[in-house]
Amino acid sequence: MRSLSEKVAGIAPSATIEISNRAKKMQREGIDVISLSIGEPDFDTPKHIRDACIDALNRGETHYAPSNGIPELLSAVSEKITNENRFPCKPEQVIVTCGAKDAIYEGMEAVLNPGDEVLLLTPAWVSYEPCVQMAGGKIVKHAVNQKTFQLDDSILERVNARTKMIVVNSPSNPSGAVFDKKSMNLVADLCQDFDLYAMSDEIYEKMVYGKEHLSLAAIGDMAGRTITINGFSKAYAMTGWRLGYAVAPTEIIKQMSKVQQHSVSQATTFAMWGAVAALRGDQRCVEEMRAEFDRRRKFVISELNLMGYTTAPADGAFYAFVKVSGDDMEIATKWLEQGHVAATPGSAFYAPGWIRLSYATSMEKLREALQRIRKTGGN
Repeated sequence: MRSLSEKVAGIAPSATIEISNRAKKMQREGIDVISLSIGEPDFDTPKHIRDACIDALNRGETHYAPSNGIPELLSAVSEKITNENRFPCKPEQVIVTCGAKDAIYEGMEAVLNPGDEVLLLTPAWVSYEPCVQMAGGKIVKHAVNQKTFQLDDSILERVNARTKMIVVNSPSNPSGAVFDKKSMNLVADLCQDFDLYAMSDEIYEKMVYGKEHLSLAAIGDMAGRTITINGFSKAYAMTGWRLGYAVAPTEIIKQMSKVQQHSVSQATTFAMWGAVAALRGDQRCVEEMRAEFDRRRKFVISELNLMGYTTAPADGAFYAFVKVSGDDMEIATKWLEQGHVAATPGSAFYAPGWIRLSYATSMEKLREALQRIRKTGGN
């Protein structure tokens, strides 16, 4: 047999999905595993969103739609961006994708040429680098300050003639940190001074606690060089719906549209009607979920601190990023095999010595999980 793709062979599988699959396998074997390894809200999708999707199905919205998305959703996104994120957006600057991850991949394909470098701020979510690799680019990693989880001028040393893009994720997966104005302005200055594109992943923008979410594209002229990524999975508990979107200059959206047309064609038609209801409907459901995440966050961080752990600033998302003493892979394995708690080693996020815990599950399970971690002897 002839060899398979070297490009794909060189891409690592998703560590978060692998660990989640391992936990599910143990559960199928009858082991009571509590999984804190994957970022999925435990809430049901709000009823008015489900009803809108069902109504769309019942009226026959089961056929092909425009590849970039139904006009109603493109308009709803553009209105949301203009009013909430505070930078101008027209419907033609929006593309609806099969999840935010798909928007990230399409954005990389649209912008990068083989050999282009992408500056990745670490710790970072596991799928950015594979998306860059599939587009022919190369990742250059730069660690944020591990005390403040903010940026400083040392980032300037990572830029060279091959740098084409910088990826920003605030609030951050895995750390939960929220970039302040100084860090965001530093990114904006960097992009403007070196003529870089930016990708700003804002999927956790609705899960911010006591801080202000800032959109990179709202700073200076950054809207003209930023691909803003967002979606419905986290804020509206719509993970299985696979709906995301990107907002960018029209020339980038046109290139992303080509990738979409020749791959997935479009997001699911009737699901998009649910997304319209999500954006245009009552937002109290989002605040109720955010408030519950905040309650869990305070509990988990407090308990971890009482156990002697140091955690990253958990100002956003729904993760506790925990500093451990020793090999994070070994400790996470110990927690899983002895304590039956699944968590994701920080090495998966380019941050050895840390472990990510998701608190997007019930207080009952969180209490039990932390007790189990304590009984394993911790780190």
